[in-house]
Amino acid sequence: MANRFLLALCLLVAACASVSPPPAGAQEQPVEIKSSALTLKIDEPAATRVGRLIWRGGIEMRASSRNFGGWSDLHVSPDGRTLTSISDEGAWLTATVDYDAKRNLAGLSGARIGQLRGLDGKPIETKAEADAEALARLPDGSWLVALERRHRLWRYPSLTATPLPVEGPREIGEQPKNGGIEALTALADGTLIAISEEYSQKPGTVMGWIGKPAAGGRYTWSSFAYATVPDFLPTSIAILPDGSFATIERAFDMVRGVRCRVMRFAASQLQPGATVQPEELARLASPYAVDNLEGLAVTRGAAGETLLWLISDDNFNPLQRNILMLFELAQ
Repeated sequence: MANRFLLALCLLVAACASVSPPPAGAQEQPVEIKSSALTLKIDEPAATRVGRLIWRGGIEMRASSRNFGGWSDLHVSPDGRTLTSISDEGAWLTATVDYDAKRNLAGLSGARIGQLRGLDGKPIETKAEADAEALARLPDGSWLVALERRHRLWRYPSLTATPLPVEGPREIGEQPKNGGIEALTALADGTLIAISEEYSQKPGTVMGWIGKPAAGGRYTWSSFAYATVPDFLPTSIAILPDGSFATIERAFDMVRGVRCRVMRFAASQLQPGATVQPEELARLASPYAVDNLEGLAVTRGAAGETLLWLISDDNFNPLQRNILMLFELAQ
């Protein structure tokens, strides 16, 4: 019976598999986002903590646009007012963050959506070209986007502009087609930190890179290893106010569903040739609110607290959700 149930579930997932929407188009458009509140734990609505994370609100998001979904990474402005995200279909999203009276996450408003452009200045139209997986805000205000399938880094002066190619690390083209750079962030001095979802040269790890700014908009790259545990692979990275780093690691199988770990490691671990050993801050799995979490951002709250923002990629699959969650890091 269990085998029949699993087979039926697999068939259902296949039947409801994602169907790529048409590109968002050359012109950005307003989009209305309808939000419904999430609880941290389904069977315990009053729960407010998981591991070292304190619940500051969450929403499930639906929108009036067929292009709304697939959110692979996000950035939240330092004042916590503006959210920017990219999708694995090449769309970008900006929105104003709304809070309740307790400064917990309540919704998104004033949203706009558009399509990233290719090197020819035209909106990217195919999945093979448009699979944006990671986003970093550079010190000059421009955006660096990591795309997979055909692995590359593109720098956008603005999300509506034509990008410029950025030479990545030597191994960038060796990554699995659907397992490229998912975690990307930039430090205040312009140094880039990138981690591959699947590429490995050492058992029990995946490869990461440190990119030091060089002349002419280039980078000098060195590599490190990021230690993993079975089933879990990194999907996003952000720098915390104390200079350490937070990451998301995701796992999925048909029996246990989606599970995610929120991790942390000290900046001192991040050295060429070293192996980063992150520690677990929290684990999200049913009955806790969770989905295919791929994006992570960090800001400071009004009282100086450290806030972690997590967004999910629904793969345009009706069995999945677009969710946005806000947590406070306990001291």
